[in-house]
Amino acid sequence: MVKQVILTERAPAPVGPYSQAIAASGRMIFVAGQIPLDPQTGQVVGENVAQQTEQAIANLTAILKAAGATLQDVVKTTVFLIDLNDFAAMNTVYAQSFGAGNAPARACVEVSRLPKDVRVEIECIAVV
Repeated sequence: MVKQVILTERAPAPVGPYSQAIAASGRMIFVAGQIPLDPQTGQVVGENVAQQTEQAIANLTAILKAAGATLQDVVKTTVFLIDLNDFAAMNTVYAQSFGAGNAPARACVEVSRLPKDVRVEIECIAVV
C-alpha cells in the first residue's frame, strides 16, 4: 500500500499530530474531521450550525481538491454535532452540498464537546 499525506493551505492546518488527509494506494482518501475554521485566520466561522456546516464542508472540499477528488467522490461521512436539535439545519446545508441522488453513506452522532466549542465537525472517505 502506498500512503500519501495530503496538505493544502486552503483548509485549516492540523492542530495536532494528524494529517488533513491521507490518500491510500492512490484511490482512497481519508479526510480528518473538519471544523468551521477559516484557513487564513484560524478563527471559527459562523455562529449557528448552518453557517458552521458550510465552512466545514468548504474545508472538506479544499482538502479533497488537493487530493484530486470532489464531494462527488465521497462514499462515507461522519457528522458530529454537539446538539442533535441542530440536525435539520445541518442537514439542509449538507443536502445542498452532497445532493440526494449521489449522497454518501453517513453517520451522525451527538457528542458532548468539539474542538474550539464549535457546533459541528465532519469527516469523510472518498474513492477516486
